[in-house]
Formats: sequence, structure tokens, C-alpha cells
Amino acid sequence: MSTLNKDQSEYWNGEVGQRWAAYHQALDTAFAPFTEALFARAALKRGQRVLDIGCGAGDTALIAARQVGSGGHVTGADLSEPLLAVGRDRAAREAPSAAPIAWLRADAQDHAFDGRFDHALSRFGVMFFEDSAAAFANIRRSLADGGRLSFLCWRSLAENAWVTVPRDAVLPLLPEVEPPQPGAPGPFRFAAPDTLLPILEAAGFHGIECEPVDRVMRVGETIEAAADFVATRGPVARLLREREPALQETALKIIRQLFVERFGDGPVDLGAACWLVTART
Repeated sequence: MSTLNKDQSEYWNGEVGQRWAAYHQALDTAFAPFTEALFARAALKRGQRVLDIGCGAGDTALIAARQVGSGGHVTGADLSEPLLAVGRDRAAREAPSAAPIAWLRADAQDHAFDGRFDHALSRFGVMFFEDSAAAFANIRRSLADGGRLSFLCWRSLAENAWVTVPRDAVLPLLPEVEPPQPGAPGPFRFAAPDTLLPILEAAGFHGIECEPVDRVMRVGETIEAAADFVATRGPVARLLREREPALQETALKIIRQLFVERFGDGPVDLGAACWLVTART
């Protein structure tokens, strides 16, 4: 295992990874509109070999396996063993017509992937590399001639109400929060395409397209589920995870009350915005 992403590896193999694994279905539901857009653009073909970068609990790897069929192959790569374990379990229940999936604990920055892939894809998994230039160069090396890359990454914080609405509500409890450092690993690392396109070009990708995708994201069918989602997964969770339990509970109450005022009994739907990036070798 690479040491380049040591902090991220520890983060995703500890309590956070275990929590995301336990509640993976809520995440898949919330991201479903973006997942649909990703696969519509990727247009995978039967028999292809696919690399899923940051595959998490396996939702996108399983979709890819169904689309490329038994004649294809999918490799799901992630730093988190708890999430990979969920993916393996889910794949064991898939229909035999789906492609086999290799579940690989690996850092896409420098892992020597076996073989060459026809398509590399990622749903919100490319923003956390310690060295983005090394990562995309390595992904480019893993692709066959004529191979394609498709991925989703978040646009700016200000455009993502699913984060800003609960974040603004709890920030008064956290006056010492520092703004994210430009270029540092994090969900909004590639909010500005100008930071991403030169990296892809330097890695050897061509025909790069960056399409804005705006969707409504369902963060919970009920107020309780929605408040739990935003407070325990994603950017707001990162702000709260090392705080005192009393402060965490106060933040959760504030978020619940905000959602009740805006959405009644639920469901809770908030705006979300990302880039859908495609490129070829």
C-alpha cells in the first residue's frame, strides 16, 4: 500500500470508513441522479475492462459490471477496507450475467494495475489524492490506447446547498474553522476547472470536456435521516467529527430544527452541483 495518501488511508479505514460502510445505501440514494448522469455519458460497452477509482461500497462497480456483462471485467479500487468488504458482499449476490469484479485495496496514485483498461471512471473519488498529477498520470498509464476517462467532482461549495445549508447553520458553534487551503485534498478541490484541466493535459489526456451537472439531491426521506446524513457523512461531518459529544448533539439538533422549518416531515431535497469530466487517451 502506497504511503502517499497515508492520512486519507487512515481516515477511510477508521471510524469514518466503518460508518460510511454501515450507511452506504443512503449515500447511493443521495448520489443516484449523478450516478445516472455519469453512466449515461460513459456509455460502457459489453466486454469492456473497467477501472472504478474510489469505488467505495461498490455501487458504481456493480453498475459497471452489469453494463459490460460476463465478457467484461471490473476492478474496484479504494483505500477503505470496510467499504471494499461491503462491495464484495454485494457482488456475491449479483446475477451471473454481470462481469466479475476484482476488489482491490489500492492507491490509484501509484498502484501498478494489472492489464490495461478500456475505461476508467469515478464517482466523487478523484479529489482526495495527495498528488493529483501523479494520480492522473498513473490512471492514464492504466488505460489502453483509445481508452476513456469519466468522472464526477464537486463544483464550488457555494453551489452545493446540500452542504452550505447545514454548514451555515452550525458554523456559529465553530468560530475557529479555517477555510480550506487551495489545492489541498478535499471535496471541492476541483471546483474551478482551471485547476483540473492542466493536470489532465500533462498526464496525456486529450479531448477533455467538463460539463456542469445540477441535480436535486435527496439527503433523507425523513427529517431524522436527513439530519443524520449531513451531520455524519460529507463536509459537515468533517467539521464535527473531533468535537465534543455535547457540541455534536447541539449541531444535530440545530440541523433537525432547520430541516423541520424548511421541509416539514420530509423528505429533504437540496441542490447539488458537480462537473462531469470526460477525456480520452
